Amino acid sequence: MSRCRQCQPVPEEVRQAAGLLERRWTVSILWASYEGASRFNEFKQSVGEIPPRTLALRLVELEEAGVLERRVVDARPPRVEYTLTSEGRRLRAVVDALVRFAGA
Repeated sequence: MSRCRQCQPVPEEVRQAAGLLERRWTVSILWASYEGASRFNEFKQSVGEIPPRTLALRLVELEEAGVLERRVVDARPPRVEYTLTSEGRRLRAVVDALVRFAGA
């Protein structure tokens, strides 16, 4: 007789979301984007101690996940801006819940 009950496997959607959000700095980058950061240096200033390479990787990951949209602005000099997609805005409730939890 087994004392361990049968548990449901973790759904693939939960695994994918956790895979994105559990990476270091990702939630901080999301929070910064909700506060208005849109350019690389703004994210760096807002997040703080993040290494530039890590910030670049996280921005690419969030873009690939459909959370941020990368746009090259035709200016002198050219610049890149990141904006939240509708999927990124939907994550706001998750980030806000984490903030409330941390403050409890």
